[in-house]
Amino acid sequence: MSVRIWGTAVAVLLYYPLVNPPDEIVHQSLLYWDGIASVVPADPEIRAVAVGPGLRELEQRGLYTPLTLGERRLLSDLTPLYAPRVTSSDGHHASVLLQELAALAARTRTPVPTEPPEGILYRTKTSGGVEEYLTRQGLAVPIPGDRRRFAVSREVQELILSITAREISARRGDRAFFPYTDSRTAQRMALRPVARARTLAWEMELGRLLPVPAPGTPTAEVLAFREKYQDERLRLMRAVHRVLGELRRDYEHPADVFAQLRVELEQATADYRSAVSSSRTVWVHRSVTATVALAAAAGGALLLPDLGWLLGTVGGFALNVATREIRPVRSRRQDHDFSYLHRVRGTLA
Repeated sequence: MSVRIWGTAVAVLLYYPLVNPPDEIVHQSLLYWDGIASVVPADPEIRAVAVGPGLRELEQRGLYTPLTLGERRLLSDLTPLYAPRVTSSDGHHASVLLQELAALAARTRTPVPTEPPEGILYRTKTSGGVEEYLTRQGLAVPIPGDRRRFAVSREVQELILSITAREISARRGDRAFFPYTDSRTAQRMALRPVARARTLAWEMELGRLLPVPAPGTPTAEVLAFREKYQDERLRLMRAVHRVLGELRRDYEHPADVFAQLRVELEQATADYRSAVSSSRTVWVHRSVTATVALAAAAGGALLLPDLGWLLGTVGGFALNVATREIRPVRSRRQDHDFSYLHRVRGTLA
């Protein structure tokens, strides 16, 4: 059974910048989403090695989606690296990445690959134009004896995959992909505004509402909880996403939005806590920050960056929102420009 938060679309957590997420994020996806996805090499042999056994098992259950270059034209969108003036959404993506990479290459201390490499990119995960451009700028070097991969710095790796994850998430079809990372650096790169491309966004801490099983919990145990308490999970996620969606649309009246939806969120939270308490699993609260791009018209003194509000309390916990500037996506579908930062070691007291 799927959450179906966005009309007929399935809501999938899109992990980046690596292929295999930590177990904790896998468990988060199983509890609060319709599944998890990540960007993988297109070559089946390489993919078989890159994707861990846990994800392969979830793929057989229909709960993991490997996204490849051929399927969703991921980094092939960067083909027009030498023509950044094109006006399509793909051209915008290439232009943003080109600006970011050019800025890295122009630094006094260019982030060059190390030996051994701290960052790698699969050739089947990128286009040929990307590798050629990175090599010319001194940001990439071949790996001796390795025809499948080339070396980059960790910063370059996170930059390319982070921008890509956010851009592809906006191309909604039968599935809605929500960028989700445990790397603060990767999230910053994905959202960092560029000249003449800025929009306001809400930031909201959700960790109190979304407990996760403690480290070491078997995935089989999480799957059993997912099935047993399906109704409670769905009600909670619908309530949370309704709040986020309404905050995006009615951005000038956050307190009013919360007041209208508080009862629904309070009841959903109480039901889910009851389910958590009845399980034998040990649970913890991690910091999970949702960033929600506001409608294009948002602006003015009321929504200056870094301005925040106390929305209210749910189950005794305070819910706050704050504003920040981010880079807007340029896509035909921009109705769910949401992203998440999960601090795996960020236990909430």
